Amino acid sequence: MTNLLLFSSTVLIWGTTWIAIALQIGPVPVLVSVFYRFALAALILVGALVLSGRLKVPTLQQQPFVVVQALSLFCCNFLCFYHAAAYVPSGLISVVFSLATVYNAVNARIFFGDPIKSRTLVAAALGVAGLCLLFGPDVFLAVKPDSWKGIALSALGTLFFSFGNMASRRNSAAGLSPITANAWGMTYGSLALLFLVAVTQTPVVAPPDRTYMAALIYLSAIGSVVGFTTYLMLVSRLGSQKAAYATVLFPVVALTLSSIFEDYHWTWPGVFGLCLTLAGNAVMFAKVPLTLRTREKERIA
Repeated sequence: MTNLLLFSSTVLIWGTTWIAIALQIGPVPVLVSVFYRFALAALILVGALVLSGRLKVPTLQQQPFVVVQALSLFCCNFLCFYHAAAYVPSGLISVVFSLATVYNAVNARIFFGDPIKSRTLVAAALGVAGLCLLFGPDVFLAVKPDSWKGIALSALGTLFFSFGNMASRRNSAAGLSPITANAWGMTYGSLALLFLVAVTQTPVVAPPDRTYMAALIYLSAIGSVVGFTTYLMLVSRLGSQKAAYATVLFPVVALTLSSIFEDYHWTWPGVFGLCLTLAGNAVMFAKVPLTLRTREKERIA
């Protein structure tokens, strides 16, 4: 029940952050907006841990992996995705990002020796196919000569996201809780972003209005503090392959909300795509009979 709550919370939270991100589009540069987001998130999380007496300092041996998690999850990946949006539609970015399940499977094999399960590949294939149908016009009709830049940036951002998953898994195994790792990771990530702002001489524009501030608070407190904590708890509890399937489902939440608040209209290909993504979810999380698991282990051995 706890795993289901964590998974559904992650999907619902990350499926709604697109609204807040859209509300931030305007005079504030992307780099500064991302800095604001994680600086505020760090203040919230570190402050809460200090007030509750639960703030712990990672050991010297843990620090390098916290830095990797910080740069991967709270800096580099977001910069890649935000800049990718200048070249390709958000639907295509979602399709590329949904490959995080495959990225995690491969990286878990490289870094931890985990076998790549066939069900992971089947679930990922169903999920990606489903999103291609859901975002059909974005994926197949909106490709421009320089779209490869956006696709490459999206793939790189997904790779950073996967590296952050691996670092978080290592941190959890070393006894560092996701909340503690996130608190320090967001702090380090915001400092790295501030450094980039200074080096690139990006103009620091103050939040222009209440709408921007409301979006910023939601992205920091809910999208970052809560969303990343629930997701990385899933990585610790379920493994990186299963947890990453959330990246397939949250675009579905975004489209559902778009059909309510905007002008998105469901089509038959879109409905079929939704069914495929849900089928992938069933393949990923369905319990495998003991005899089948035993045979799979024997086959791998």
